[in-house]
Amino acid sequence: MTSHADIDRGLAALRDGFASGITRPVDARLEQLARLQRGIERDGDLLADALAADLGKPRAESLITELGTLTQELSHIRHNLASWLQPSAFGLGTLLMPASGHIHREPLGTVLVIAPWNYPMQLSLMPVIGAIAAGNTVMLKPSEITPHCSAALARLVAEHMDERWVQVIEGGIDETTHILRQRFDHIVFTGNGTVGRVVARAAAEHLTPTTLELGGKSPVYVDRGMDLKAVAARLTWAKFTNAGQTCVAPDYVMGESAVLTDLADEIRQQIAHMYGEDPQTSGQYGRIVSDKQFDRLTGLLDASRDRVVHGGGTDRADRFIEPTLLRLPSASEGALETPIMGEEIFGPLLPLIPVTGVSEAIRIVTGGDKPLTAMVFTDDPEVERAFTEQTSSGSLAVNFALAHAGSSLMPFGGVGESGMGRYHGRASIEALTHPKPVVKKPLKPETLSMIFPPYGRRTGLLGRLMGVRLRRR
Repeated sequence: MTSHADIDRGLAALRDGFASGITRPVDARLEQLARLQRGIERDGDLLADALAADLGKPRAESLITELGTLTQELSHIRHNLASWLQPSAFGLGTLLMPASGHIHREPLGTVLVIAPWNYPMQLSLMPVIGAIAAGNTVMLKPSEITPHCSAALARLVAEHMDERWVQVIEGGIDETTHILRQRFDHIVFTGNGTVGRVVARAAAEHLTPTTLELGGKSPVYVDRGMDLKAVAARLTWAKFTNAGQTCVAPDYVMGESAVLTDLADEIRQQIAHMYGEDPQTSGQYGRIVSDKQFDRLTGLLDASRDRVVHGGGTDRADRFIEPTLLRLPSASEGALETPIMGEEIFGPLLPLIPVTGVSEAIRIVTGGDKPLTAMVFTDDPEVERAFTEQTSSGSLAVNFALAHAGSSLMPFGGVGESGMGRYHGRASIEALTHPKPVVKKPLKPETLSMIFPPYGRRTGLLGRLMGVRLRRR
């Protein structure tokens, strides 16, 4: 735990660091990013051990979804940062000629990053990388629910980065509450909507802009005529990676009844292929993060126990929940009123909901909150167009799932209830800098005299130039 006094001293050091100008030079930013990348590469085993201790993550999964994603982001930003920060020119129009302008991207100041527990390395450091690249200092608050990862992050930053640039604050609700009373220049929060509202209210006290990534029930629609073995492989990996504790995991799958019947058979086979006949002993499958989350998920499972068509096994002592498929009734028969459809599942339970076709699937999606992502598996351009134009989500993935969220080239974020703002790659620079217009006009010739009073007969000329005709008075 970090004391309130230490939090205050850390924040003062970050503000002093920013005020001193150390974050302004691009070369200095690149050096901090290089130091972080070397640290992740050197301490990768220690970070993977922390992920295994808190979430039971297999080492390959940690590499793919956490550590490798971070090193790719670092390499991408370090390669492109100088060009992204080049001023972009614009004109000021005929009336102000001769004049010129350009956009100068200036750092905001000190950024607060509040990270979640489900991807504790990636979702802690990804916004930190963007904030440093944008020329800011950063206070990082990892989740107390993954204590091994929180301690590993604190050690990583302390050993490899300048404390005037980045400070890590360990602790729980009390420490987070104290941090939120302070003024920051931007807040990046990843978590659920309930806490997101708390963060937004605290930010409003200081008029602090926010980037909020809030998750939600991300839907899947599987069209008829698809290669269901291929679809099942992608859905199985996307849903059961990290034991389903992923903000963009498939939350429920819709399709025509016959499609879902065949798809369920294919997913069963993929579960056995990826995780073995006993996923609990496979070494390829993670664990639920805490007893609280385990009890929440088993409560949802027990409420729909008669709908289980595969899996359903649990072991509280091991925080293990088997990859589970549930066949729900249709929407007209009450599927959307079942407990499992009342909240984001955030675990290895996958409901299958029969629909009559794409139109009903779209009605279900648009009838709820806007999701962080939506997924559609189809070869029909009209079905793809319908989902693109008629649904709203943070992103839309066609014929794949989950993998897109880690790309440095795709702006990542939500819309409506699933969040606001974008980051990753260049989008992080755009979110965490102020695009300041800088305009310039020579004193001679004095073309502005036309708009200085007294106007006299120039009123008519000004009207013609500006497209507004005024009647004489």
